[in-house]
Amino acid sequence: MPLSPRIQARGIQLLLGRTMSRVHKDLRFTNIPKRTEALLVETGSGPVPCTVYRPPADTGTRAPVYVNFHGGGFVISRPEQDDHICRYIAATAGCVVINVDYAVAPQRQFPVPVTQAYDVTAWVAENGPAGGWDGSRLAVGGHSAGANLTAAVCRMARDRGTFSPRLQIIDSAPLDQLADPATKQSLIAKPLLSPQLMRVFTAAYVPDPADRADPLVSPALADDLTGLPPGLVITAENDRLRDEGDAYAKALEAAGVPVIHRVFEGVDHYFTHTGPVPAGKAAIDLMATTLRAALSA
Repeated sequence: MPLSPRIQARGIQLLLGRTMSRVHKDLRFTNIPKRTEALLVETGSGPVPCTVYRPPADTGTRAPVYVNFHGGGFVISRPEQDDHICRYIAATAGCVVINVDYAVAPQRQFPVPVTQAYDVTAWVAENGPAGGWDGSRLAVGGHSAGANLTAAVCRMARDRGTFSPRLQIIDSAPLDQLADPATKQSLIAKPLLSPQLMRVFTAAYVPDPADRADPLVSPALADDLTGLPPGLVITAENDRLRDEGDAYAKALEAAGVPVIHRVFEGVDHYFTHTGPVPAGKAAIDLMATTLRAALSA
């Protein structure tokens, strides 16, 4: 009898979580100092631990703030996999970075991670003076599953009229979770994401197929993208998720949303963590420099 997606997802957490979240040794930016502190934010779906990264030097004024959501297929809960990105952005963009340890499937399914992601970001926007950052100069972004949550947070903020991110960073995102993963093609024979792995992730996170067309699950299926924050959309040439990322960038642009879209050639999913190192560094620097420009405007 085949194992259920829930059991398979739990197995991935226990057996492969650490391996799947490793960062290439030459992408760890060990030369950048680390100033961090723990933060716990209460949300409508329970308390969420976060790590606050401060810029290396104080300027005497409150720095802008960037909320980061890690990847892991909505199943792997290892926010430390983004430590290198958070440190680089804090140092290069001169902003505070909030790295969010949102709940994951199969223990916590949709909409819990979306609720937590939104509530944390709303709290960050509202609590700048207490936190020591400027909540009015806020951006949000993420990688893979975290980029999906980024799109959902921006949509909710627009619809509720709460906060207005100055930038959303969408890096290698799963944006259409209704389509069969077998229809998502790669230019290479053995890409990082297999259809079976993608099915396990989706089934664990969104067990009810009727929910998979929800724009908070599949942002690419949303019928109205007007009024969303400006975007930086990063896609990888050999990633099975490239086509939906490219299409989302075009759809944002068609809706009048300012977009910077960069396709990195010759790389696969999660190259900002696994390399090749030159492309990974270039993509992370693009995030940091785009953030610096957006948050200083």
